[in-house]
Amino acid sequence: MSIGVIFFFMCFQSAFAQSSISNAKMVEQYKIWDKAKYNAFTDLIHFKGYWYCAFREGNSHVARDGSDNGKLRVIRSKNGKKWKSAATMSWLNGDVRDAKLSITAKGELMLNGAVSFYPLSIGEPQISVTWLSKNGTKWSNAYKCETGVSTWRWSTTWHNGVGYSVGYGGKDAKGRLYHTLDGKKWEELKSDFFPNPNSRPSETSLLFTEDGTSYCLLRQDGGTCTAMLGISKPPYTDWDWKDLGIRIGGPKLIQLKDGQFVATVRLFSGDPDKPIWETERTSFCILDIEKESLTEVLKLPSGGDCSYAGMIEKDGLIWISYYSSHEEKPSIYLAKIKI
Repeated sequence: MSIGVIFFFMCFQSAFAQSSISNAKMVEQYKIWDKAKYNAFTDLIHFKGYWYCAFREGNSHVARDGSDNGKLRVIRSKNGKKWKSAATMSWLNGDVRDAKLSITAKGELMLNGAVSFYPLSIGEPQISVTWLSKNGTKWSNAYKCETGVSTWRWSTTWHNGVGYSVGYGGKDAKGRLYHTLDGKKWEELKSDFFPNPNSRPSETSLLFTEDGTSYCLLRQDGGTCTAMLGISKPPYTDWDWKDLGIRIGGPKLIQLKDGQFVATVRLFSGDPDKPIWETERTSFCILDIEKESLTEVLKLPSGGDCSYAGMIEKDGLIWISYYSSHEEKPSIYLAKIKI
């Protein structure tokens, strides 16, 4: 087969994948948890025959006076319909936030989060911690690593036996890429990770392709407030950054089986006459690497305080967990999308 024919096939395959995704339809969407006053910041994974969803329970989005000591809850379901609590993670005098799930190189279910302590003057404003489980119901004590003190390590992606996570805030205000072999001990891989620390960069979602290339979808809340796409080859110490020209929050990026990149993020209408919390929505998007663009495909039923999705492709469907406050109090939802 000639190079020209191969190139034509690759372009056709990419165009077909994007065309299919642009016709994505939501086949189901329903609430799965609302037992706390405030239920938010989700993640989703399938592990040993069960679906697991993790999120924060509290009284508000954040209480900087220390009056809201939120906790992480893990729920599980065999079919995605009936959910039961599997675990709760709390911290004495701490607000536990940003639950993120992954499966370690040893096949354990890992939950990582961050703990805030108020007031911030106490000397240890935040730490990053992890919990491990072999069956999803019995969990280890928290592993508080020295590299996780005064940083906010947001999520973990595993590739070739190594877990990668980006820290921000505190000593990692310029961003820092960490790696681990067991989820317990972490080492620095790259400091000064963010392209522009003055643009208030924070949350990230990492993925790795078969050839080892890593992609990072980054939220920024300062400067142009636009999302950035980082690209790197092993050993992931040099990154090339592209401006996607769109504001996002709570990024979740995955690659589908057909090779296409998709993300679920918080988007904004940009209406200057409305408060920002009245212009938010949670949306399923296409990420076009070549065009350096993030395009909304499907708005999920959402509004106000929302987003922070988990996303898994399984059995021909894309399963998405997220939270939203469009039905009064913030609650946890599950959506299923058919390509």
